[in-house]
Amino acid sequence: MPQEVDAITKLYDYLLWMIPKLEKFPRSQKFMLADRIESLALDILDLLIEAAYSRKKDDLLRRANLQLEKLRYLVRLAKDLKAINLKSYEQSARLIDGIGTSIGGWLKFTARENLPKPV
Repeated sequence: MPQEVDAITKLYDYLLWMIPKLEKFPRSQKFMLADRIESLALDILDLLIEAAYSRKKDDLLRRANLQLEKLRYLVRLAKDLKAINLKSYEQSARLIDGIGTSIGGWLKFTARENLPKPV
């Protein structure tokens, strides 16, 4: 099950990279946008950890994927409001894409696991 470890590890690494950036947001955005980004990323981490220990992974992974899409838009908004620079936005987008790829792979893996076994 390398997909689950990969997705969790990538998100954890993203949080380690992003949290210091969020702390530098302008005061006008810190308590709205930065807190929302951090909270959403931590919620995704919660969902992925739950999925790793759950038998019913599909719903949790789909919810994590939806939350990840919301995170993409919030980070894009942060860039457009100039709370983060273009270089940080590009790095964030690459990291989020990698997390999404890992979640997608994990979803495909669980779909194959749930197929009926041939007799």
